[in-house]
Amino acid sequence: MSYLWLSLLFLTIAAGVLATALLSRRGTRQLLARWFAPIIAAGLVVLTLTALFDNVMIQAGLMTYAASTLSGLHIGLAPLEDFAYPLAGLMLLPALWLLFGSRGSRDR
Repeated sequence: MSYLWLSLLFLTIAAGVLATALLSRRGTRQLLARWFAPIIAAGLVVLTLTALFDNVMIQAGLMTYAASTLSGLHIGLAPLEDFAYPLAGLMLLPALWLLFGSRGSRDR
């Protein structure tokens, strides 16, 4: 299995968990409006740090990839597939918060 397929599988699962969390919650539109800016800001920070540190680690020789397992698309030295995991985290963390997080007095 290539890294691209593994990344797509991981992103699909994360998107499914997020969709389940949003569909099981009342007031989804207000929630999305409130969370949109913080999630976008966190996404920019996480993707920037991923690009920076993946490039540094690859340049230092800490990580190597077989060319046959990659899509061939890179951001600097970092393969595009490396960015799937932070994106999945950006979907999974809010989803898990919605599914299992503490419920404030507003939800009771």
